[in-house]
Amino acid sequence: MSRLIDNRNEGPAGLRKLMLGNGIVKAAGVFSGISALLAESAGFGCLYLSGSGVAGNMGLPDLSLTTLSEVCLETERITRISSRPLIVDADTGFGEALNVSRTVATIESAGAAGIHLEDQVLPKKCGHLSGKELVPRDEMASKIRAAVKSRRNDDFMIIARTDSIAVEGIESAIERANLYAEEGADAIFPEAPESAEDFKKLARNTKVPLLANMTEFGKSPLLSADELEKIGYKIVIYPLTGFRAALRTLEKVYRDLAATGTQRTFIDSLMTREEYYRLIGYYQYEENDREYSYKRGRS
Repeated sequence: MSRLIDNRNEGPAGLRKLMLGNGIVKAAGVFSGISALLAESAGFGCLYLSGSGVAGNMGLPDLSLTTLSEVCLETERITRISSRPLIVDADTGFGEALNVSRTVATIESAGAAGIHLEDQVLPKKCGHLSGKELVPRDEMASKIRAAVKSRRNDDFMIIARTDSIAVEGIESAIERANLYAEEGADAIFPEAPESAEDFKKLARNTKVPLLANMTEFGKSPLLSADELEKIGYKIVIYPLTGFRAALRTLEKVYRDLAATGTQRTFIDSLMTREEYYRLIGYYQYEENDREYSYKRGRS
């Protein structure tokens, strides 16, 4: 059966299984259904949808401009077409604790395996930019409690992100992380540690599994998955690596095409029609169509 018709997304149970397994969970940043298929075919066992990726795919900055509906739409597009569990960036939860409750229910219904919520003040900023502000700790704690209570499936992961390293320092980040864990967060996402030693200190002093953000051109050093695993991290995300690579390739191709008016100079660098058809399962769709038509004919 085709992916669209016979989707077997691993969902929350798939993510929990990965978390309980040996080794670090590597989550490829995806921004569309086709990027999810590419990540899956490359061998990633887990996917990640960043708020910046959703906004960027729409040509918008990551400044809380996108809506819950837009995030859910992209979530559903990905989970309907890929079998891999998807972690979704839910920003600040799209409001207060009551809004967080609805956010969890909506994103879970869209097929996600888990979300992360952050403790920034709206409008939030990219975690690796300056000028961030934090909500009080008890306000974030109430959001975590609402998120945990609102999930229907206990395997649906609630990950708490704290941006306090840049605002209040690493000791505050550790305190916030452990508070959020006490409120029921399944994992902690400490954003933007600035050194390997910071990563190590967080791992030594935090009670639940940790998520590392290996985004390019930010404040954190680009540690390998093996290095992060040795430090004590359980999940590593690569939020915009594929997106940035796609943008650079598109930029070059469009410039060459505009300048020369032909694809002949770069045709060998393009995915072929056959490769694309195999990626999306085109021939299975055709087979399904023939099967359905045959059965209709018999009736």
